[in-house]
Amino acid sequence: KSKPIQGVGQWPYRAVAEALKVIPKTLMQNCGVNTIRTMTNLTAKHATGGTSWGVDGDTGDIVDMKTFGIWDTLQVKCQGMKTAIETAILLLRIDDIVSGVKKMSDIEAEKMAGKFQQQQPQEPPQEE
Repeated sequence: KSKPIQGVGQWPYRAVAEALKVIPKTLMQNCGVNTIRTMTNLTAKHATGGTSWGVDGDTGDIVDMKTFGIWDTLQVKCQGMKTAIETAILLLRIDDIVSGVKKMSDIEAEKMAGKFQQQQPQEPPQEE
């Protein structure tokens, strides 16, 4: 779905899509099936409009979750996504703040070093 978006704007969408692929890949690995082949088949099912296809945790087969009787609530998924994105944004902000503080301390240190070099040592006043 990121293809209509041009340039750098599509990168976040692709990153989220890649991150979400970890869930079925992990389930497939735990089932002992060929991860690449099964993931390709699952992606093909989703590309043809089948949004309810998933992996059977017991056999590793691709099954229609509606007929299999497994339902996930959209509200829980949305809240999980929101929480994950908010956490990522918070971590990026903290990183920006920490790197900004480091840069500011470096700049202040350079300014202080420059002021120190500019100041001429003064001789103490002579007493008469």
